[in-house]
Amino acid sequence: MAASLLRLHFLDCFVSGCDASLLLDGNSNTSEKFTPANLNSARGFEVIDNIKTAVENACSGVVSCADILAIAARDSVLLSGGPFWKVLLGRRDGLVANFSGSSTALPAPFDSLNTIISKFQAVGLNITDVVSLSGAHTIGLARCTTFDNRLRNFNGTSSPDTTLDTTLVSELQNLCPLTSDGNNTTPLDINSTDLFDNHYFKKLLIGRGLLESDQILFSSDDAIATTKTIVETYSNNSKFFFNDFVNSMIKMGNISPLTGSDGEIRTNCRVIN
Repeated sequence: MAASLLRLHFLDCFVSGCDASLLLDGNSNTSEKFTPANLNSARGFEVIDNIKTAVENACSGVVSCADILAIAARDSVLLSGGPFWKVLLGRRDGLVANFSGSSTALPAPFDSLNTIISKFQAVGLNITDVVSLSGAHTIGLARCTTFDNRLRNFNGTSSPDTTLDTTLVSELQNLCPLTSDGNNTTPLDINSTDLFDNHYFKKLLIGRGLLESDQILFSSDDAIATTKTIVETYSNNSKFFFNDFVNSMIKMGNISPLTGSDGEIRTNCRVIN
């Protein structure tokens, strides 16, 4: 569950700040769980429920769901072989979900590099953060629907994405036939699926980034002046990647937190008190 728990923190923080609004249940027009980025994709909610129950039993009304997401993300990275960092605490839980924000603010696998950079800048993150946080794709899986646009008629060219390794194209075409529902999965970082390392960046150098939004960090024209050199640095030195990733995670965890008397400490992460 490591990648899924790490992703929950990211999905939460990019929309209305790190306020656990993502965890709120609701209908398909109100809950962030039903937006295009999250439906049939975001998972791990039961793990958060279990943690919250244990924490409430130990000391009720003290630890927010937003803080649990932040700590679970750190522990997921650490237990997967990645770095440790001290998680700043004291976030409080939001009182409303933000369906529209979740539908527009989250970076998508089909976004251009400049769009992705803009979405990061909108929440106070920079180009280094774009690359280091993309490195979270060193663990976890992706569904065909997030990358099958690259496999056949890419951007109307009648051919696969030319920045995608041809052997990988064939493998992925078999995994994701035209008749598929798009829900088959494959590792984002093949051969290093569950290990948090810099292998993801090494793959980008040889055209084996799975998502379009992964590969453009190295192969797009816009990358030359922005992200390409950072990818090369991380591919050569995991220490640089780990250090930047930690700094970026702390920055992301500090996006617009509710503090003081704002928000609340939810008793059940799925509903407001």
